[in-house]
Amino acid sequence: MLLPYCEPELSREDCKLFDTLVPFDHWTRRADKHIDFLELRKTLEPLFSASQGRPAIEPVLFVKIELIMFHDNLSDSQVFARAKTDLADRRFLGLGRHDYLPDVSTLGRFRARLGAEGHKDLFHAVLGQAREYGLVKDRLRLKDATHVLADIAIPAGLQLVAQARNKLLAAAEPFDAELVAGERVRIDAIRQSTDGSGNEARLVARVEHLRDIQAWIEQLPAPTDADQNPTWQALLVAAEVACKVLSGHDTPDAPGKIRSTVDRDARRGKHGEYYDGYMVDVLVDADSELFTAINVMPANGNESADALELMEQEQSAHGNEIEKLSIDGAGYDGPVIRELESSEGADVKVFVPPKGSPNGGKFTSQEFELSEDGTFVTCPAGHSSQYKQRQQTRHTAAHRFPRETCHACPLKAQCITPTQNFGRSVRKNDYEAEYEMVRQRARTDEYAEVKREHPKVERRLGELINRHDGRRARYRGTSRVLIQQLLGALTANVSRMVRLLDAQCAFGLR
Repeated sequence: MLLPYCEPELSREDCKLFDTLVPFDHWTRRADKHIDFLELRKTLEPLFSASQGRPAIEPVLFVKIELIMFHDNLSDSQVFARAKTDLADRRFLGLGRHDYLPDVSTLGRFRARLGAEGHKDLFHAVLGQAREYGLVKDRLRLKDATHVLADIAIPAGLQLVAQARNKLLAAAEPFDAELVAGERVRIDAIRQSTDGSGNEARLVARVEHLRDIQAWIEQLPAPTDADQNPTWQALLVAAEVACKVLSGHDTPDAPGKIRSTVDRDARRGKHGEYYDGYMVDVLVDADSELFTAINVMPANGNESADALELMEQEQSAHGNEIEKLSIDGAGYDGPVIRELESSEGADVKVFVPPKGSPNGGKFTSQEFELSEDGTFVTCPAGHSSQYKQRQQTRHTAAHRFPRETCHACPLKAQCITPTQNFGRSVRKNDYEAEYEMVRQRARTDEYAEVKREHPKVERRLGELINRHDGRRARYRGTSRVLIQQLLGALTANVSRMVRLLDAQCAFGLR
């Protein structure tokens, strides 16, 4: 139950102590001056009951604790330990000399109560205040992403199967303890029978055992309250993890394999080098350099398509219309560009570096004219292709010319190599119009101006990663890692807002 807000009461001695020892330019004083925490409280009120349960600890206190924690890269226990003795923190939290902090475990419960959506609302509430101050413009958004390392140790194949098996048996024990006991006896038997065998034989035996366990668990009758039964839901999660582990074993080259049973959302991706974890994707306002949207995906997520999610997140929260969007080379994706540019989609002007393969002085695919019905292309010499092969996954069609036609053509030297024993092949993309638009736009002065501003998002991402502990995941699971990144971005925004508003005050603009 959330009670009406009560202003912290500090004694005259407490105020004198804070005024004497806490510098007036300390960031917590400046944050109190410029950020309306009571307005943020209104964002959180729907998450609490107005009439049921024990009186809740003041949510503003927890919001400020989270700000201190991510501003100074502290853990839960560290921020509580420091707040007991640090005068600047105690003043910020509204705690006098004789006031006590709640137990450290309450901060974890507060994060769980808010969840990812509650923290997202909090992030946008702070951004809304920045918009009211006139800091955020809708002229240009800058998008970029970077990697986040998962808080896991990557097990070998044998260990991964064993972890999945043990979790599955522990989850199934409340529903059939006798069968689980029998399976544990079988574990010892398998361990003894494969002792001294190679790793491959040991792995095969354990995989088959896991399949058998999974088979009889699928036959367990669901309880009548299955949807609300946490024990049954835990079993379903364990069974899903086991299924993914087996799928990864059956198709080793398949993308998106589960990397750990401890964090089943972490995936393997590549950002310079291969890593295991997540990807944090952000939008930054080019004028204020504030984060305006943030999302977390598995490491193998679709970075280009996430631009749509980020735009939708900001526009649905603030009802604004963005004019331009700058993306790095990851945004060179025809379907995404079309959706972003369309009036039914984000309706934004996209700036993406064009991609082009060196043609060595040969005719490019753009110089081959596609017929109106899309069945053939005509080369610069006037010849038509005779074969067409569709590649649906790449949204392309390959048009091929006969060998005899190409070798007899007077423009052969500008089209194929002298030793080529087959005719020219030309690929036409379904989104050729979007790619051509991007290429033409890249030749304009407007593009050059936008791309000069793009490094701002890289600097802000660097601050999020290095200053606010964003490189390594503190928590496990996509939603919890998103909470971490939201808090880091929210803290970075508060720090940036304070600097911008202080500068305006210094110049008499506010």
